[in-house]
Amino acid sequence: MTPAAWLAIACVAILLAVHLAAEARGARLARAVGKVGASLAFVALALALGVDTPFDRGVLAGLALSVVGDALLLSSARPAFMAGLVAFLAAHVVYAATFALVGHAAAWPALPLGLALVAVLRWLWPHLGGMKGPVVAYCLVISAMLWLAVGVGQIEVTLGAVLFYLSDLTVARDRFVAPAFVNRLVGLPLYYGAQVLFALAVR
Repeated sequence: MTPAAWLAIACVAILLAVHLAAEARGARLARAVGKVGASLAFVALALALGVDTPFDRGVLAGLALSVVGDALLLSSARPAFMAGLVAFLAAHVVYAATFALVGHAAAWPALPLGLALVAVLRWLWPHLGGMKGPVVAYCLVISAMLWLAVGVGQIEVTLGAVLFYLSDLTVARDRFVAPAFVNRLVGLPLYYGAQVLFALAVR
């Protein structure tokens, strides 16, 4: 990798640490700078590695949409959360379409992913209230993204999709089940690890 790529990865890690420390202290400005900065850094990583093919451009688009989602989810207000959900939904659709360009989705992941989907919705259902429709749609899309990611046959893509899925479970727990800093302490490293892996896949 180029020095610029290594610098981008270091920036992701440092700015994520800034964000988490600020979150723990309730420092709103540092929290925003850390999170958005870390997100811009994974976009910079993809650019540093070179965006040349339709696959690369699709990954870059998914990363960019995720930056928008990250900025919106800094707010706890319902309209901002809904807009952030839409941004991440769009990111997953773009990722799924991009992975479908180069992958060959096998049938075997469908059963475990379907069972996981049912389990997640059973867990969340009593807590969703009026959010049932959007959350079901989001769960379906991220499950499809993970299924198509497995078909790419590239470790960065598969592992990145798994980490993204797990990180979204912590977001759901924090928003709907049991709000707590530990959700972000666990989920955000998973999320940023996922996005770094997706960015590395453009090599």
